[in-house]
Amino acid sequence: MNTQADFHTGADAALIEDLVMGNHILFNEKIVDAFGHLSVRHPNNPNHYLMSRHLAPGLVTAADVLTFDLDSNPVHDMGVRYYSERFIHGEIYKARPDVMAVVHCHASALIPFGSTRTGLRPIYHMSGFLGCGCAQFNIADTAGKTDMLIRDPSRAKSLAAALGDKSIVLMRGHGATVIGNAIRQVVYRSVYATMNAQLQLEAIRLGEPMYLDEEEAELAAQSNDKSLDRAWNLWKREAQS
Repeated sequence: MNTQADFHTGADAALIEDLVMGNHILFNEKIVDAFGHLSVRHPNNPNHYLMSRHLAPGLVTAADVLTFDLDSNPVHDMGVRYYSERFIHGEIYKARPDVMAVVHCHASALIPFGSTRTGLRPIYHMSGFLGCGCAQFNIADTAGKTDMLIRDPSRAKSLAAALGDKSIVLMRGHGATVIGNAIRQVVYRSVYATMNAQLQLEAIRLGEPMYLDEEEAELAAQSNDKSLDRAWNLWKREAQS
């Protein structure tokens, strides 16, 4: 009989803990609500990734974490429900070998930037990673009239292609997908992309914003990546309180 450990064999307990905590932080910081998901590439097998079963992010525990292949099939089918949009994760991991973690969310501040021609641009140093640009994805361009969800590999491949080499892709009428080189980085990026969107909307009401230029954004991103634990540890304490 399989034990729960069999469903994420080879994954360090600390990584599973970070995956669970990342879900809770994203919920506590209002990046996700009952919907949305976080995954991490398997540390010992780049053709697998770890993600919860179908569950609200704030309710995820270590017992809910499963291993999926890059076709987004469970390696050990538990006979439970899986996220219908898990294909987002598998196809991005296929297309981007450098990506180690993925967040898909419906953060409300990001929605206007995916549904208009106003680009999401770095307005302050904490969001310097946006300086490389934000991709846009309109599901109607590749799949016609749909319920807007990425329910199959074909739609997910189109999304991964739209993402290209960027760190975030804004999805018209849906939300956003963010990538990173670790759980802590992708959680940081998801939080600060949303905060940047809120600030940018406020700045636009006042006039023409003065955005970070490419060099400023790159320098800020490099600096911030050295301090991810500072934010993570605070968010972790708040999510546990």
